[in-house]
Amino acid sequence: MSIAVDTNVLVYAEGINGEARQVAARAVLRRLPDTAIVPVQALGELYNVLTRRAGWTADRARAAVLAWRDGWALAPTTESAMVSAIDLAADHRLGVWDSVMISVASETGCRLLLSEDLQDGFTWHGVTVANPFAAPQHPLLGSLLSETDPGEEK
Repeated sequence: MSIAVDTNVLVYAEGINGEARQVAARAVLRRLPDTAIVPVQALGELYNVLTRRAGWTADRARAAVLAWRDGWALAPTTESAMVSAIDLAADHRLGVWDSVMISVASETGCRLLLSEDLQDGFTWHGVTVANPFAAPQHPLLGSLLSETDPGEEK
């Protein structure tokens, strides 16, 4: 099963919002299959959060973003993904940038989008949003994580 990872999971993995959230985010990320993707938009959003909200230097934030780029498959924001995102935003009253994440996930064949920012269980064009920090976990995410050896490293 292919999965997309939203910005907030990357932000938490970088240690923003505390150690407990960092540990939880890294634990989930380590257990994802090699087919997991990061939308390119998430890298720009990550840079923005690290420099503006967390106060990181540009060089430190750049290094973090490049590490994510080098370690994960990336999915671009295409013209068709943007048009679909605008339709999604208009039809469901979502923010356009959240809609882009869902649209890119759909366009790349993902079944899940891991995000804390969207409604857990929201489904659109075959993509279901799953909050990786919710208890209980969404059944699709729980099933995926139970199939993955917790000792495996990403």
